[in-house]
Amino acid sequence: MVAVPVVAILATLDTKEAEARFLARWFHRHGCEARLVDTALPQPGHWTVTRDRLIAEAGQRAAQVLEAWATAGGLHGVLGLGGNQGAAIAAIAMRGLPARLPKVLVSTVAARNLTPHLAGTEVEVVFSVGDLLGGPNRVTWPPLVRAAAALAARLGVPASDEVEPLPSAAPAVALTTLGNTQTAAARIMARLRGAGYDVIPFHASGAGGSAMEALVARGDFAGVVDLATHELLGEVFPEDIYAPEAPGRLRAAAEAGLPLAVAPGGLDYFVFGPPESVPPAFRGRPACAHNPFNTNVRATAGDLRRVAVILAERLNAARGPTAFYYPRQGWSEVGALGGPLWDAEANEAFWTTLRSHLGPGVPCVDVDAAINAPAFADAVADGFLRLAGLPPRTEAGPHAPLPEEAR
Repeated sequence: MVAVPVVAILATLDTKEAEARFLARWFHRHGCEARLVDTALPQPGHWTVTRDRLIAEAGQRAAQVLEAWATAGGLHGVLGLGGNQGAAIAAIAMRGLPARLPKVLVSTVAARNLTPHLAGTEVEVVFSVGDLLGGPNRVTWPPLVRAAAALAARLGVPASDEVEPLPSAAPAVALTTLGNTQTAAARIMARLRGAGYDVIPFHASGAGGSAMEALVARGDFAGVVDLATHELLGEVFPEDIYAPEAPGRLRAAAEAGLPLAVAPGGLDYFVFGPPESVPPAFRGRPACAHNPFNTNVRATAGDLRRVAVILAERLNAARGPTAFYYPRQGWSEVGALGGPLWDAEANEAFWTTLRSHLGPGVPCVDVDAAINAPAFADAVADGFLRLAGLPPRTEAGPHAPLPEEAR
């Protein structure tokens, strides 16, 4: 063990700064120096530069920083944070590092096949269970601590990976999201936290949505905002790599009678691996690269009619207050009006089918905005509060306070 081990923490600080700084403080408390490496991407300049190229460049820039530190003897371990995008950047950055250098990746997609990401790199992978958005919470705090302790152990730093659950200082609301709906998710989180809820986000990446369903069924939540229902598309079409780990998306909250606000986030596209992995039946459709290891392919009107019927069946079975919120100008960043996967005809086919199958007990709110527009996020947040029997509030607020050891 060196006198003061140096750990690099890779994260897109525009979305995961709170988690990254939490880990930095954890390492400092355990006698390590922590250096944050910001891997955030520039805001899209609407499709003039492909997203996979930006991801590759971000990973290569981070790799240059890490390799320079390692060559100079000033780097002893690396911990990467991220969802699909962040995992891709971190994996690219770690590839050129020496095999002897300990590497850990905490990701919302860790339960999936990350072979294309890691390309044989020696990396310990930890599933974050919840999404890494808005700071550590009662779901993500334990995986973050255990990942940090695993890296510390490789460095010879004594640290326990035992963690106690965070206290339930506020009623918890589950929120699903994807990278393509994250702007809306962040605003909804802020609004609901301002109303006194502890909002726990889940990445709708198959394992994330399934984890949420299990926790909802266990009684851990007082309500659900199912913003990103993409996994239902994967349940109907299991070729999608974000198909849920277990069937039954959208059932747990409905059966528990919880306040449930639902939107079609990410239902407009399939998720596959690298371009060569797209199944033949889905080739030739509009597509765009989410990153070098992830391809989004447009869902057709026929696909969405099938999904709409099943979605309606599950919402009609809800035992509690439930509403559906429709963003007329697009259901994702890439599927918004003007985006590469915009398809008004397919969207309308879904909307018409859904309304024809929904019963009178599930109101539909048509919002003339894209899913990431403030107007839509506010409509969902206000709508959820009404479903929960609370008046809408406009101010944002912090989530449930963390104990000192989690800060």
